[in-house]
Amino acid sequence: MSPVAKRKKHKFSIPSKYLLLILTCVCVALMAFTFFTDYSATPLNKLVGYVVVPFQDGVSRIGTWLSVRIDELGELRIILEENQKLKEQIDELTVQNTQLQQDKYELNNLRELYRLDEQYSGYEKVGARIIARDSGNWFHAFTINKGTDDGLAVDMNVIADGGLVGRIVDIGSNWAKVNAIINDNSNVSGMVLASSDNLMVKGSLQLMAEGVIGFGQLNDSQNTVEVGDKVVTSNISDKYLPSILIGYISEITQDTNNITKSGKITPAVDFEHLEEVLVILKTKQKIGD
Repeated sequence: MSPVAKRKKHKFSIPSKYLLLILTCVCVALMAFTFFTDYSATPLNKLVGYVVVPFQDGVSRIGTWLSVRIDELGELRIILEENQKLKEQIDELTVQNTQLQQDKYELNNLRELYRLDEQYSGYEKVGARIIARDSGNWFHAFTINKGTDDGLAVDMNVIADGGLVGRIVDIGSNWAKVNAIINDNSNVSGMVLASSDNLMVKGSLQLMAEGVIGFGQLNDSQNTVEVGDKVVTSNISDKYLPSILIGYISEITQDTNNITKSGKITPAVDFEHLEEVLVILKTKQKIGD
């Protein structure tokens, strides 16, 4: 018996490009059908109502939601870009404002020094900046950025804030160390301006914690010295030029010897916030030269 040849069955298939073409045609036909046909009066009405309309509504809602989100994302991107620009502008303005405040502060300091220069116009002076100070809350001893190269010398008087700061005690070519009148080892021969009575101003860092310095050896036999009177450097001082304001009497006490008086003086200078000073280019020893 001869073998029977079996034929292979071929599966029917449509190429994908033709399938896409067919589906496109069907969609176009359905669109044309719905456009030219009043399906509301046909049996398809229920089918459209249950299937097509909800689908279209859903697609419409999704499209609207996506459109809103896209618009919001676009606006958010614009807002973020503007916010970044505003931050950069704020940073720049902050730097400019800080610089302006610093310039204003330095300008005020220079104006104060200018007024002080006019107040003691009889003396030649040079401005200097404080570059270092000894430890503590007060400028009782500090270093300035001028020295012998600028014409400075030991014992030259230093002023600021309208009053006496101290004198130069050590010096180099481009620096000088100043000992302030509030230092514990400082003694200044002073005079009450209103009565011309002499006294001795004594530095005291302990009293400076109260914002004052002490004085003693005041001969006030006529009891004319009062709280608030100005105290200036006297003519008999061996280190300080005459008539430089030291401060104002804030307290007077009768000594136990019933002859002299002592008390406290509020300095004219703010020894807690010094930055720039003026150095008088003349010493007491050479004032007559």
